[in-house]
Amino acid sequence: MSATDALPGLASAASGGAVDVERLQQALCPQPSETPFVLEDGVGDEELTPAAVLFPIVRRLDELTVLLTQRTAHLKDHPGQISFPGGRCESTDASPADTALRETNEEIGLSSAHVEIIGYLPEYRTATGFRVTPVVAMVTPPFDLRLDAFEVAEAFEVPLSFLLDPANHQQHSLHYRGKLRHYYAMPFGDYFIWGATAGMIMSLCRALESSSR
Repeated sequence: MSATDALPGLASAASGGAVDVERLQQALCPQPSETPFVLEDGVGDEELTPAAVLFPIVRRLDELTVLLTQRTAHLKDHPGQISFPGGRCESTDASPADTALRETNEEIGLSSAHVEIIGYLPEYRTATGFRVTPVVAMVTPPFDLRLDAFEVAEAFEVPLSFLLDPANHQQHSLHYRGKLRHYYAMPFGDYFIWGATAGMIMSLCRALESSSR
């Protein structure tokens, strides 16, 4: 089954470069919420750790892009994978937005002065034990990044239009914890965007589709 089959009408709502900031903001939740939520294939009944990520959309002159990171290969959680900057919520964080901004600054050195939060996607519950709040934000260049060499191998940008185009959405499967797990993937050049990161991008696709009805 392709992503287009799973989400009828998505091509008309999310392909190409027609998505602007106003339409993005209209499609998002104004505040974080635990309901509704997206349940990743393979989630069990274990207690989930609260976390937040920044979904950073960069205002480039010619198009909007999404800033992603590649995690270093030696990390315990998701080594080598493509991800949004973010991590576990700490007791000192006042909100998921605070978590996302703090973690983003720690991981890639992006200052909150360049970041404007425009809304939230549904909480994303992962098979690896996290319930993640995606915090969607516009990022205004120019900015300098300082990567945490322990956690982040690389930071790179992908056109938002590419990520929203159903032609670039794939579905794969693997055996995890004794069960067959299905997941989305969006290969981009040498980068294989998959799992929770691709799942949260699909959440944005669904939000845009719903807002266009």
